[in-house]
Amino acid sequence: LFEQIFYRILKEAMNKGLVDASVAFIDSTHVKASANKKKFDKKIVRAETKSYQAQLELEINQDRENHGKKPFPPKENEETKEIKVSTTDPDSGYYVKDEREKMFAYSFHTACDAKGFVLATKVTGANIHDSQVFGQLLEQVIEKVGKPTAVAVDAGYKTPANAKSLLDKEIRPVMPYTRPRTKDGFFKKYEYVYDEHYDCYICPNNQTLEYRTTTREGYRQYASKPEICKTCPFLEKCTQSKDHTKFIHRHIWEHYVEEVDHLRHTEINRNIYDKRKETIERVFADGKEKHGMRWTTLRGLEKLSMQAMLTFAAMNLKKMANWTWKRPCPA
Repeated sequence: LFEQIFYRILKEAMNKGLVDASVAFIDSTHVKASANKKKFDKKIVRAETKSYQAQLELEINQDRENHGKKPFPPKENEETKEIKVSTTDPDSGYYVKDEREKMFAYSFHTACDAKGFVLATKVTGANIHDSQVFGQLLEQVIEKVGKPTAVAVDAGYKTPANAKSLLDKEIRPVMPYTRPRTKDGFFKKYEYVYDEHYDCYICPNNQTLEYRTTTREGYRQYASKPEICKTCPFLEKCTQSKDHTKFIHRHIWEHYVEEVDHLRHTEINRNIYDKRKETIERVFADGKEKHGMRWTTLRGLEKLSMQAMLTFAAMNLKKMANWTWKRPCPA
């Protein structure tokens, strides 16, 4: 019912020509759950299978065969993980932002247009990563509103799978720069040049790192020759490996991320990304300041989904009313 109310109001705004869904801005915000952070049980649960897992495993085995390796057999044991489950509100997720901020919370994953109208929302526990919900939210936008020409997201969504998903759908990905996760004083990954023709990396000392294997996680492993590395003048800036071997991992969908980084330098992407602060970030700011979205008194995923739909429906309705209101003529 609340979903029908939300999309009925959004459709009215679209009919009036107020919605510009050519660019979708996607992000999530945390809403504090009505649950004591100290009351929980630890449980072992099955790790959720990613929507693209079957395709990834297929391409991993194909890649291994192309390199003369045996394909991986199907996994016999399901992956599990330990999580904290609130005894008060089991649907919420344990959220850790920093050492001081730990709580049970929900994530409101949301998409809006360039004018700040909310296009879709999906509620999950706060322990679900943004990138896992991205595909479902995008499909919701495409189904209910239409396919955008570009999608702007923050660094949390910058994964090979999301980059591939957007480019395969012929949607322009707008993603930010992400800092290399390399220790200070060591060469960054971009300082090792990938040679696509010979399928190898070239290090700053002009030596090659040749293909070794493709892992179950979808990463090709490239390794240097230790007999050359141990006498290299750049060894201390390259690796701390005891056997003097430098490893570089490259995802089999890495070229999609490289295309995203290439597009990041274009004027179009810069202009779109700059609008995040006045679109999706403003939606969340208004929701928290004016509509009580900092925390909730409700419990359970179903009730929180109702709250999200009703809150964003009200925000869309207010925006539509403000934009279409006409000052009455003086008598």
